[in-house]
Amino acid sequence: MKRTIIPTSLTIALSGLLGVPVYAAQLDVTVEVPKLNVAEYHRPYVAIWIEGADNKTAADLSVWYQNTDTKEGHGTKWLPDLRQWWRKSGRTLELPVDGVTGPTRPAGRHSLSFGDAQPQLAGLAPGQYTLVVEAAREVGGRELLKIPFTWPAASTGKAQGKSELGAVSLAVKP
Repeated sequence: MKRTIIPTSLTIALSGLLGVPVYAAQLDVTVEVPKLNVAEYHRPYVAIWIEGADNKTAADLSVWYQNTDTKEGHGTKWLPDLRQWWRKSGRTLELPVDGVTGPTRPAGRHSLSFGDAQPQLAGLAPGQYTLVVEAAREVGGRELLKIPFTWPAASTGKAQGKSELGAVSLAVKP
């Protein structure tokens, strides 16, 4: 019987690979909805998504809207007011989208965290992307903020809104 001898250095190198921990990439987003002192206040509709280098939607992260019936009708009626998101992705979705859509949020800071195993990021290839946050408010304005980043490399970014959005920040952790 013939024996195969594996060099000790190869054995040590291969065993070292088995001990390397596997890290999951994570994307953390903080969105501030400012408190506005206006006569008729409505919570804003907000869409948060990722665009690829080709400016096409790579992932819808979150959409906040009035997702219940009201005396004015169903809240999806106003989603086209999120113009950029609607044109790029919204009109092709069958709403509600589990894990993506949810109710509007009150004034304050809202933190969202997405891991690379979640459906929104599971298919996101390494590369250059832009986080886009769009807000529109009934009897108000609309605003769009963008933060470029590299996935899954460690990076951070910030943008400051002027009317419908406050501070928006992004942290990517490999």
